[in-house]
Amino acid sequence: MSTPRTVDRAFETALYGTTDDTLDTAASLLAADPTADAELARRGGEFVDAAWRRGWQPADLVRIVRRELDDPHVRLVAALIRTRAPHDRARGPRWAAQLDDLPDAEATPPPRTDRFSHATAVLELYRLLLRLPGLEPLEMGAAGKGAHRASGDRPESRALARIRALLAKAEATGYPEEAEALSAKAQELMARHSVDEALLAARGQAHAASPNAPGACRIGVEQPYEQAKALLLDAVADANHCRAVWNEPFGFSTVVGFETDLEAVELLYTSLLVQAEAAMTKAEAGQRAGGRKRTKTFRQSFLAAYAHRAGSRLRAAAEAATAGNGAAVDVDLLPVLASREAAVTDRTERMFPETTTTRLRGVSDEAGWTEGTRAADRARVGRRRPLP
Repeated sequence: MSTPRTVDRAFETALYGTTDDTLDTAASLLAADPTADAELARRGGEFVDAAWRRGWQPADLVRIVRRELDDPHVRLVAALIRTRAPHDRARGPRWAAQLDDLPDAEATPPPRTDRFSHATAVLELYRLLLRLPGLEPLEMGAAGKGAHRASGDRPESRALARIRALLAKAEATGYPEEAEALSAKAQELMARHSVDEALLAARGQAHAASPNAPGACRIGVEQPYEQAKALLLDAVADANHCRAVWNEPFGFSTVVGFETDLEAVELLYTSLLVQAEAAMTKAEAGQRAGGRKRTKTFRQSFLAAYAHRAGSRLRAAAEAATAGNGAAVDVDLLPVLASREAAVTDRTERMFPETTTTRLRGVSDEAGWTEGTRAADRARVGRRRPLP
């Protein structure tokens, strides 16, 4: 029997069926024919290419495989993505960063396994990839893509470098008040940087790397407590002139905004999530020390309250920074910001013409809500001396 025919028979048996029996039969066919391995890998590359055409990106594939399957499948899909990367077209800095962040197979070598088990895992992965639906494309038209590629070639700005440093300190400190003060300072700097970029672009003084239209990126919203985490991401996006649309089944939110603002959202959301989880752990320890057992509802309520209060404080910090950097008196500022907000709204509505609201579930623990509000409310985030 020819190698392609072996793979064809295995696919006909397993990929379009739904039972373990068909999977076992197909895995047995592949395990018995070592000459089919190369063809099987080639077909995997085709599945990856098809996923790209349907709007998926490397981080999306890894995320959905991790949610639906197991570690061996994650290693398999990461290997397929790496194999296809040299044959793919350039897709911009975010795509390149996702390739760099793929799980490192050499750092965590897979356990030894027999051919049947390996073939079973491959077929399970391919069955999932085959059934992936189309996603909203993130890439813009030719002008937008060119601008986006160029933005990856410029060195990181001093502002972003300082923002990263502030957030790193916030994550490292053991004092919640200091962490929240550092995060507020980072938000102020983000807001000032965003306004500066907007004014430069409007006056035609920005370098060629400045995007002339809003872009979009996907940010993972991982289990557990993904509703509360999505709420936190939405608050961070709103404070930074972006819009976030949550896709619950696939575990991510799509954030739409201008490049500088998207970078700010990614940085701040990741940092605040780390800080929120650290504060939640500390709050739970305090509750247990008081003899009160806390449950999933405590953690869900804590994170929901943290997101709600953090959003208010981030917006206040952003408004204070905008008013404090001298840009507020510039006659060009308000029309520029209004125009950018309209552009972000327009792109969001074109990408997602139909959206629904979701009621936050499981927020019923009063102590959790109180502790979460306190954790987000300790820092004094008022008007402060402008950052140098």
